[in-house]
Amino acid sequence: MTRYLLTFALASALAPALAAADWSQFKGPNATGVSTEKGLPAEWGKDKGVAWQAKLPARGVSSPVVVAGRVYVTCSSGVRDDRLHVLCFDAGTGKQLWHRQLQATGGTAAHPKSCMAANTPVADADGVYALFATGDLAAFDADGTLRWYRSLVGDYPTITNQIGMAASPILVGDKLIVPMDNAGESFLAAVDTKYGKNVWKAERPRDSNWTTPITRAVGTTTEVLFDGPSGLTAYDAASGDKRWSSKASKGSIPTGTLDGDTLYLPTGGVSAFKLGAQGVAEKPAWTSKDVQSGMPSPLVYMGRVYAVTGQGLVSCAETKTGKTLYKERLKGAFSASPVAADGKVYVLNETGSCAVLDAKADGFEVLATNDLPGETLGTPAIAGGRIFIRTDKALYAIGK
Repeated sequence: MTRYLLTFALASALAPALAAADWSQFKGPNATGVSTEKGLPAEWGKDKGVAWQAKLPARGVSSPVVVAGRVYVTCSSGVRDDRLHVLCFDAGTGKQLWHRQLQATGGTAAHPKSCMAANTPVADADGVYALFATGDLAAFDADGTLRWYRSLVGDYPTITNQIGMAASPILVGDKLIVPMDNAGESFLAAVDTKYGKNVWKAERPRDSNWTTPITRAVGTTTEVLFDGPSGLTAYDAASGDKRWSSKASKGSIPTGTLDGDTLYLPTGGVSAFKLGAQGVAEKPAWTSKDVQSGMPSPLVYMGRVYAVTGQGLVSCAETKTGKTLYKERLKGAFSASPVAADGKVYVLNETGSCAVLDAKADGFEVLATNDLPGETLGTPAIAGGRIFIRTDKALYAIGK
């Protein structure tokens, strides 16, 4: 602890701008895609507005995460895509701090667009937890020392990966919540962050699912909400007991967004469901068929809900009523989820072109369209006054 505090104090003194909120998991705080950062840029390019760029050893479709001045990212390589990489960079300078590699123990079959580095890691002050589509799960401390490792396929041999997995783990206190829906033995597990042992394991239907769990507080209880093809289920984060379930949503790829007591689910377009102490309402407060999500997850920001399809149709509606404000087309194909901060919505396509939308405007207004070289399927991260974008070849820090 003393070493961590000293390191953090030195980093704060040398780079005060990086002392702001972290982006520790897929889509940031509780998978909302929203940051409280200010002073973020609207324009950049390969030679403009880029604080630093760092070469990556291999491809990945996972998203970067940023905690305590460190950026963590995963990759996979090899003829069989069975070489797994975890890297850590200094968020201030882009210096590579460490690079660790693992040999995959599970299957490596996947859709050609995906790869084994598809699940986004999750991090805290102690380090990073990396889950790969092969079922390999590893915890490294902030200095790159392996704390523990598990082959989930070794533990549960029927786990199968036919078209790829991408659901990402999250942290709830000292528990790592691991989603493992697949055509084989499926489960949601809480793993002790210190030793990597199961605290609890809840059986799940055998079906493919790429959504990431989210959490909500109900009194003194923390619920883990996990959507999937069989419906939305809430688990007690402490025990793994099922608290309630609903057929209101049957998601499989985009992750819903929780804003206050309303859960915005990508069903029927986007639907707004009220949440109470006993669970989710049977019927949505509204459904907007115009607000369509493909693989990208919907975004709720400044009283509006945004969605983008894989073909680039961007739509926006009021969160109070579901009234459609606009539907417009952006160029390209889209896999990354939109993210927002500082009155801006960032929508990144698969070829490195990012449209920056004005979230304060009455209608559709593009502040800038910015290009980076390379394939970009992972969702950007926002932390320390910067936007972090990973391509198939490099990691970019954009901002001051």
